[in-house]
Amino acid sequence: MSRSSSSERKSNLKSGFKEEAGFFIKYLKPHASVFIPALFVLIITALLTLFLPEFMGKIVARAVPAHGEDIGQALHTINHYAVLIGTVLGVQALLAFWRIFFFSKAAERALVQVRVDTFSRILKLPMATLQARRVGELGSRLANDVEVIRETLVSTIPQIIRHSILLAAGIVLVFTKSVKLSLFMLACIPAAVLLVAIFGARIRKVSRMAQDELAASQVVVDESLTSITSVKAFANEAQEIGRYHSFLDRFLSAALRGAWLRAAFVAFIIFVFTSVITLCVWFGVRMVINGEIDRERFIQLTLFTAFMSGSIATLPELVSQLQKAVGALERVREILEEPEEELRPDEYVRLHGDIAMQGVWFHYPSRTDTTVLADFNLEAKAGQKIALVGPSGAGKSTVVNLLYRFYEPEKGEVLLDGRPARDYPLAALRKNFSLVPQEVLLFGGSIQENIRYGRPDATDAEVVEAARQANAHLFIEKLPEGYQTLVGERGTQLSGGQRQRVAIARAILANPAVLVLDEATSSLDAESERLVQEALDKLMANRTSIIIAHRLSTVRRADQILVMSGGTVIERGTHDELYAKENSLYRTLAKLQLEE
Repeated sequence: MSRSSSSERKSNLKSGFKEEAGFFIKYLKPHASVFIPALFVLIITALLTLFLPEFMGKIVARAVPAHGEDIGQALHTINHYAVLIGTVLGVQALLAFWRIFFFSKAAERALVQVRVDTFSRILKLPMATLQARRVGELGSRLANDVEVIRETLVSTIPQIIRHSILLAAGIVLVFTKSVKLSLFMLACIPAAVLLVAIFGARIRKVSRMAQDELAASQVVVDESLTSITSVKAFANEAQEIGRYHSFLDRFLSAALRGAWLRAAFVAFIIFVFTSVITLCVWFGVRMVINGEIDRERFIQLTLFTAFMSGSIATLPELVSQLQKAVGALERVREILEEPEEELRPDEYVRLHGDIAMQGVWFHYPSRTDTTVLADFNLEAKAGQKIALVGPSGAGKSTVVNLLYRFYEPEKGEVLLDGRPARDYPLAALRKNFSLVPQEVLLFGGSIQENIRYGRPDATDAEVVEAARQANAHLFIEKLPEGYQTLVGERGTQLSGGQRQRVAIARAILANPAVLVLDEATSSLDAESERLVQEALDKLMANRTSIIIAHRLSTVRRADQILVMSGGTVIERGTHDELYAKENSLYRTLAKLQLEE
C-alpha cells in the first residue's frame, strides 16, 4: 500500500458528516422495519412535548382570572388542562418505552453487523497491511471504537433528533404567538451554527487522537498478556506497567484536551442561548406592558422558551459526543475501506504438487532497503521433499510466505503445476498447503476443535483417525475429557510435543497437496521428536514437502537440499552430495552439529 493511496483514503475519511450519515444509513437500512417506527414514535413524543407549555400556559394564566371570568369557570379550565397534561405525559411514557426499545433493537443489530464486517475485513487484509499494524490496535477498533459508535446510535443520535424536532417545532409555534418576539429569538442561530462548526472540527480531531492513544495502550496489554511467561521470567512486570501507564498518560492528555474543548463549547453555547432567552423574556414583558401581546400568550411563550432552552442546553453536549463518535467512526471506516484479498472461497482447485520459483526477487514493504530474496530459484516435482537450510535471515521463511501468496514477488515467477500462482483463486491455493510450524499456537477450544480446524466438515471418526496417524490419539485418550479437553489459551495446557502432534493431525485432516514444515521438531526433547518425526514421515508420504530446518538430521532423506545465504541459493543437492564437497557451507554446518 503506497503512502499516497493511504493519505488519499484518510482524506476521504475526513470529508464530513455526509459520509458518516451514509455509514449509519447503510447499516440501519436492513433494519428499517424497526428503525423507521422508532423514528416515527420519536417524532410523536417530541411533538407531544410541545403541548405541555401550551396547556400549562392556559393553567398559569388562570391564576388571576381574566376580566368577566368567574372562579368556577377558571377552576373548570384548570382541571380540564391538568387532565390533558396528565394524558400527554402518560402517552409519552408509553411511547418512550417503545421508542427506546426499537432504537436499541435496530442499533444493536446494526452494530453486530459493523463488528462482523470489521472483523471480517481485518482477517481478509493482506499480510503486509496486517504486519504494519499491531494486534492491540486492531482489537481496539473492534472493542473501544465500535462501543463509542454503539452509544451514538443507541442514545446520542435519537436525542439529537428529538431535541432538534423540539426546537424546530417550538420555533414554528412561537411564530404563531408573536412574529416580532420570534425574530428576536432567532437572531442567535447563525452564531450558534458557526460555533458548532469551529468547535466541532477541533473536538473531532482531539477525540480521534484520544482513541489512537487508547488503542496504543491496548497494544501493551495484548503484548504483555500474550508474552506473560517472558514478562514474569525477566521480572519485568514494573516495566510493562510503566509502559502501559505512559500510553495512558498520553491518552489522558488527549482526553483532557477534548474535555476542555467540549466544556468550553458547552459553556459558551449555554451562555449565548440563556442570555438570548433572558433578553426574550425582558423583550416580551415590554410587549405585554405596551399591549402588543396578551398575558396568556406571553406566559405560553415564556414556557415555550423554557422548554426550548432545555433542548438548547442539551444539544451542545450531544453534538460534542457525536464529534467524539465521528473520530471513532473514522478509525473503523479506515479499516473497512482498506483493500482486502480476493479469496474466492467457493472455488476449489486440487494441485498435483509441482512447484517452481524462477528468478524471484523480494523485499518486505516495511524494509524496502533490505533485499530478502535475490534471484532465487527452486524446483520440486510432485511428491518430492525439498529442504531449505541456512543461517537465520537467509530468506527460508520468506520462500514459504511467497508460496502461500502472503506477498507477491517483485520480480520472477512462482509456478504451481506449471501455472503462475496468481492465476489460482487465493483461498483454493492456500487450502492445498498445510503448515506445521516450530511454535504451534492452538486456539483456545477443545483438542477436537483444533484438529478439525484443518477441515471443519470432518466427522468425529475422521478426527480420531487423523490423531492416530499423528501419534496423538494415545495421549488424548488419557486426558480426563479426551478430545473435548480444552487446550487453554494458545494451547498452554499441552506440552510442546503434544501441540506439535495436534498440529500434525490437523494437517493430516486437511490432506494438503503441499506440506510445509518450519522447524517442526527443533524445540522438542528426544522422545517427543521421535513421535513427531514418525507422524511427519506418514504425513510427508506421497506429497510435496518443503522442509525448513536448522537441525540437519531432519533433512538427510530430502530429495533436494537448498543451502541459502543472503536470500539466494549457494549450494544445491542431496545430503550425501553436499556433505562430500570440501569447504561447502552445508558440510561446515553438518560438522558443527555433529561435534555438538
